[in-house]
Amino acid sequence: MNEALRTALKQLRLSGMTQSLEVRLQEAAGNSLNHAEFLELVLQDELLVRKERQIKRRVKAATFRELKTLEDFDWQFNPSIKKKQIYDLASCRFIRECRDCLFLGPPGTGKSHLVQAIGYQAIKSGFTVRYRSIFDAIRDFLHDEAFAGQENVMAKYLRPDLLIIDDMGIKQLPKRSGEYLFEIIMRRYETKPTMMTSNRPLEDWGKLLGDVPSATAILDRFLHHAEIITITGRSYRLKDRAGNGDAKKEKPQKNKDKNDSSHKKSKPD
Repeated sequence: MNEALRTALKQLRLSGMTQSLEVRLQEAAGNSLNHAEFLELVLQDELLVRKERQIKRRVKAATFRELKTLEDFDWQFNPSIKKKQIYDLASCRFIRECRDCLFLGPPGTGKSHLVQAIGYQAIKSGFTVRYRSIFDAIRDFLHDEAFAGQENVMAKYLRPDLLIIDDMGIKQLPKRSGEYLFEIIMRRYETKPTMMTSNRPLEDWGKLLGDVPSATAILDRFLHHAEIITITGRSYRLKDRAGNGDAKKEKPQKNKDKNDSSHKKSKPD
């Protein structure tokens, strides 16, 4: 590649072409590609690089707690999770149809992993995503409200194609939480989908928010077009600890049996 061509590509910000052009030129010569075929290849290289950069930017903007994938999920541990149902959500059809989604289940059963993995899949499919725990969301509003910036933070929750609010139900929320959550749900209602997780039944949301009317209004809109995924079972995080605990309980029993056997042998007939 001559210097004039390299400079032109740099000025046009065609870094994908810059990286692959040398190889493509050799490929074109070796395979007798015509001009159109060659141009198609180098344009595909440029588009691929731009897509990868866009995904990185959107992943960063999503503020995931951890970058999770469906391939990393342990499907064998909890048979109550329907793999087909999760992969259907990962196809992002629910985003296109503006349907909300709620994951219900005990702590440690994979809800956070799944919603973040679905969010990552949505980004790879070209959508924008924002992930926040319910506590982070309320903190965002309380902080910006103190500095008269409530509309700015609200825009961050209304703009994404998919909003994920995690950890509903871990503990009771501060005052006015119901108002903030209601406004988010109301303004996204039937325009852009929201995905939530909760480890508490829906009838407890009034107590969690400290505002029964707001909780009722939130659920009325959120559940209207929502798909509810109910997960049961024990915590994945505690599986190893539970196994170790069982082993520790069994060990003294074995020693006891051994001592009893030894005592019987030493006892005269």
